Amino acid sequence: MSETAASMRFAIELESELGEPMLPRPFVVQQTKRETADTATLSLTALDGAPTSFAPGQFTVVGRPGWGEVPISISGDPAHPDHLEHTVRAVGDASRALVGARPGDTLLLRGPYGVGWDVADGVGGNVVIVAGGIGLAPLRPALLQILAHRPRYRRVFLVYGARAPHEMLFTRQLEHWRGRFDIEVAVTVDAATPEWRGHVGLVTSVLPRADLDPDETLALVCGPEIMMRITADALVTNGLPPDHIKVSLERSMKCGVGVCGHCQLRELFVCLDGPVFRYDRVAGLMTAREL
Repeated sequence: MSETAASMRFAIELESELGEPMLPRPFVVQQTKRETADTATLSLTALDGAPTSFAPGQFTVVGRPGWGEVPISISGDPAHPDHLEHTVRAVGDASRALVGARPGDTLLLRGPYGVGWDVADGVGGNVVIVAGGIGLAPLRPALLQILAHRPRYRRVFLVYGARAPHEMLFTRQLEHWRGRFDIEVAVTVDAATPEWRGHVGLVTSVLPRADLDPDETLALVCGPEIMMRITADALVTNGLPPDHIKVSLERSMKCGVGVCGHCQLRELFVCLDGPVFRYDRVAGLMTAREL
């Protein structure tokens, strides 16, 4: 039996127990774009040709036959459900196999799953988006959706931080956003290179530039957990109510449907109740090592 056939048989057996959410769909890689040395964005279309609607912040479980599967946030534009984009960093065998995929390769996807950013909560007010490293990928669909409906929002402020200039994602799109008059963009790095002429420092050092009315502002934050905690605490210190802050945890997710228990966070299952949460709901849980 081929690896693809074995993967499909396993999925069908799970479907008989858990229902359709466990049945993967085959997708074909249309394009790959290397973002950094270990990160790539894959553009995928469904083999059956059917569109895949998703909300910003949702994820799919992506697998390459023979290499296992991993939960990956969708990084593409919700306005184009005819193809999905996933930005993947190589951190293990399964993710390395995805980063190494080439046009024409077939991947197996389950989902979309989870609770997204729900940017409608910011309609009529300001939105500040704070991303650290690869955390820009899950936030990109939210920003694209906001920009597609720009008149509904007041000020939109993007803060993006990376460890170094060569580790930034979506560099061309960042330049495009910086050239627009209806969004303010601040980019910073932890460590500068000789050719870097931008800001150096943590994302929290850039936040004061936003100078937004805290009672009229929604904050979306994604990145390493320590970065999200520090950023959320800084926003609260500056007057933003905790229930106006959303974070994406994606903590230890595996199956995507709340069966394996890997992502349980006390009474919460990140894959079912999140991965996006209001900060006031998870602030006390984000510092816990084991729950």
